[in-house]
Amino acid sequence: MEQEDLTFHETMEAHEIINLKTVSLLKSKLMMGICFDNDLKRLMEKDVQQSIAALNELKEFYEGARTNTTMRGDSK
Repeated sequence: MEQEDLTFHETMEAHEIINLKTVSLLKSKLMMGICFDNDLKRLMEKDVQQSIAALNELKEFYEGARTNTTMRGDSK
């Protein structure tokens, strides 16, 4: 099945999700540096790996995003 382009509101929502996952990823990576509990470090490392996988998956959807307001077929 061919992936269709995202609508404007879907583009905005995908952008917001990507921003949220990126901030979460950065926070986990920063906290790992100051954490002394090995169990918590492993949990944060798992979160980092899952966040990277989720961002890679979201990137595929975001490539179909509309970034301008011209309609297809308009040559203006």
